[in-house]
Amino acid sequence: MHNIEQIKKISIWIFIIPVLVINAGLLISINAPLLQGTIFQVDAIGVSGFTIPYLDGGTSISRSNRTYPQYLLFNPGMIVTSILLIKYWIANNRLILEKTGVLDNKKFLIFGVGSAVFLIIHSIFLGINFEVDLYKFFRRFVLLGFIIFEIIAQTLLVVSIFKIKDKIKFLINTKILYLKIILVTLLIVVALLAAPFLNSSEYTHLKHALEWNYFMGVVFFYLLTFLFWKKKPSFHTSEDA
Repeated sequence: MHNIEQIKKISIWIFIIPVLVINAGLLISINAPLLQGTIFQVDAIGVSGFTIPYLDGGTSISRSNRTYPQYLLFNPGMIVTSILLIKYWIANNRLILEKTGVLDNKKFLIFGVGSAVFLIIHSIFLGINFEVDLYKFFRRFVLLGFIIFEIIAQTLLVVSIFKIKDKIKFLINTKILYLKIILVTLLIVVALLAAPFLNSSEYTHLKHALEWNYFMGVVFFYLLTFLFWKKKPSFHTSEDA
């Protein structure tokens, strides 16, 4: 039960921290005049008019969080989230090993830790601006790497848990498991449908709205994880004693 409790605690923070951080950056961006003339005066690039980007795509996550003072929240918040992600994937790997006894079960661990590393790199370099095409490509590559590795890791983990659901049915909420399956399937489908026009200079507002909602979908997986594991199993098996 130790791994399960650890996973629950970590997963809820992986959901809470990014949601608070990116939306705090958005609030600072659209309320920049309130900070005019203070030590927290918002950089012009990070200033935005009123927008609800989840609906109108008026700004991007990057634009709202990569300049001063937003990056004071965003960068540490994403680095902390990355560390929690590493702990999350390690704890899940231990749990699957404990329940199956299968040693060769590290694919989701590799992709999960890889996604966290990409997120750390992205957080470090966000806010550093070089007008060099290679650098811009590097930033896009890192962000894309995070998304791809994260979705693959989530998918592989859901598949692994689905295979052993009968062994752990007293520990889990089966309905949440199916919600997680629907979520990762939706994330994969949306990614495939969106891929052809991501590099286009058109559809800017649509891409921004997609970015905000897609990010929320990715972190919503961890809220479902928190809800997935039961606090008090109805009974214990000998292997959990």
